[in-house]
Amino acid sequence: MKLLSIFPLLSLFWASVAVPYAEYILAPSSRTIHPISIHSYNGSVSNPESLTGSSGSSVFEGNAAIAYDFGKNIAGVVTLEIGSISDANQYIGVTFSESSLWVSNKSSDATADAGKDQTLWFKLTGPGTYTAPREKERGGFRYMTLVHNATGSVEVTEALIHFTPMPHWEDDALANYTGYFHTDDELLNRIWYAGAYTNQLCTIDPKHGDALIHLGEINSSVSDAVNVTWYYNYTITEGSSALVDGAKRDKLVWAGDMAIAVPAIVVSTDDVISIENSLNSLFAVQNTTTGQLPYAGRPFFPILSFTYHLYTLIGVADHYQYTGDLDYASSLWNQWKLGLNFSLGFIDDSGMMNVTSPPDWLRFGMGGHNIEANSILYYTIYQGIALAEALNDTEPISSWEKTAETIKAAANQLLWNEAVGMFVDNETTTLTPQDGNSWAVVSNITTNFSQVESISVKLAERWTPYGAPAPEAADAISPFISGFELQTHFKANNVTAALALIRLQWGFMLDDPRMTNSTFIEGYSTTGELHYAPYLNDARISHAHGWATGPTSSLTFFVAGIQILSAGGKTWRVAPNLGDLKFADAGFSTSLGKFSAKTQISDGALQIDFEAPAGTTGEVTIPSISCAGTMLVQKINGYGEDIKVDIINPNVPLSLAGVAGGQWNIKFSCA
Repeated sequence: MKLLSIFPLLSLFWASVAVPYAEYILAPSSRTIHPISIHSYNGSVSNPESLTGSSGSSVFEGNAAIAYDFGKNIAGVVTLEIGSISDANQYIGVTFSESSLWVSNKSSDATADAGKDQTLWFKLTGPGTYTAPREKERGGFRYMTLVHNATGSVEVTEALIHFTPMPHWEDDALANYTGYFHTDDELLNRIWYAGAYTNQLCTIDPKHGDALIHLGEINSSVSDAVNVTWYYNYTITEGSSALVDGAKRDKLVWAGDMAIAVPAIVVSTDDVISIENSLNSLFAVQNTTTGQLPYAGRPFFPILSFTYHLYTLIGVADHYQYTGDLDYASSLWNQWKLGLNFSLGFIDDSGMMNVTSPPDWLRFGMGGHNIEANSILYYTIYQGIALAEALNDTEPISSWEKTAETIKAAANQLLWNEAVGMFVDNETTTLTPQDGNSWAVVSNITTNFSQVESISVKLAERWTPYGAPAPEAADAISPFISGFELQTHFKANNVTAALALIRLQWGFMLDDPRMTNSTFIEGYSTTGELHYAPYLNDARISHAHGWATGPTSSLTFFVAGIQILSAGGKTWRVAPNLGDLKFADAGFSTSLGKFSAKTQISDGALQIDFEAPAGTTGEVTIPSISCAGTMLVQKINGYGEDIKVDIINPNVPLSLAGVAGGQWNIKFSCA
């Protein structure tokens, strides 16, 4: 690899500019939202289309209902403006659904383990404004049905939603993203922004988490129930905002989900405070004796998940990596070490952690010397080493390094199947899991690049027409685990597979008519049916789940190629890898400032414009060049001479090292 050193030049300051590509942002411009069209209606309803605006008049007589479509998934509190009513015994009911499959005048889709949720009823005493109580706000719905099921008549003059996600942002600033992304592929652009919007819907007022009043009670014996009660009135974290797993359910803090959601948030909205509040809520209930962290935040059962325990630790390391906030890391450091020691205590004479509790992301068969759990532990140890170095607490580093390398050696000796070219789940099975093999690559527990290449190829070989299956969860496609598979393909330099999977799986999730066409679903069947194997109740599936937003960060990090290498971006890498694309433009901000990279490729020509904050340094990896020529590297708006590099041997990777923060332009054309 050719290596060119560029010496630091003068610093540049960023000017505030409008967010590029704002037309893709799905966040509303106002918290007041009206439906945009009618999905369906029945019975005697006059002028139903009039309620798609801020002022109308629709009269319901007898048994009648209208299902309205907001055009995208939203969340919030419903308000009805009532005109005339025939008498004082009139009611209007409201039901909600994320998917068109569950639009109903009898019930809402489900927030409990089985059944469907009860209708929200308004008793009408006369003309006026009727607003649902906050505990009956609805998280995640595209469709809202107004129901009248009695004699008499009711005039509705307006139906609106007060949008409640991102409660800590100004009402008119919901679309003020700090990040952006664009390519010459419209589907990829839409997928990136749908991921960003999904995480916005999953950012809630922490006083309105799911109360889980039926936790442990609702089961398959009442799977046809249509009157299940639901309340969003449980305080799940401190602060004014919290990142939760799903907009509709569970509306709780789950650390595993954050492993995918947090990087996507960093490159889109940089909503760090919500991340902190959610992490703090998990450490607040840590067992101070053993160090065990919860499977999920309150009010969920206090049970052990080996992987989610580790995901909480990873969350702190991720926070430091993306923010550089050493004070925050320091505030949790003693608890962090206690948590890591808890996991290390389960390493047995095999050299690996022995998993004794099954909870994970709802996959089956979790236990023993599991490759997924041990890969995550290996990764977490090295995250801990980086934190220890930053905090100048070097005493445990040597021991941690030895333990990590023991785990790596044992995993490769006991679980790598050379004939298959993948890791097996544990020593007792031939199952080659999606989660464990993806995490083996992400964590670098592999010992050579041929393993990485093999895992990428083998994972891609078993795709269905609807995406990447997770055989460890039977008949399931998990957008969560597929987010790690995406990283696997990119790390294997298999950009073709990575982009194909995004288009296949996330394209299906975004455009299928049963979906919200705006947010990403929790999981579904390998056949494309909206059935998620771990659940008995299809109406329960969340259609806005942060763990499904993997492409948003992967497209920024690996396609546009902007990568944070150390805290807050003090060091960085720009390594665009466009695959079959000809153009990629992305940017985001950290506490240090703004990072951006725009790459354009045409026959015989390449141009890269990139920026990084003053005072930082990085490296630039140039995409493969197929011909000889001269490359010009130029600092914009600063001092320093142009640098010319003669490309004599094309197809040899070129790296520029020691690049100072600032604005740069790289141009190349064939001789």
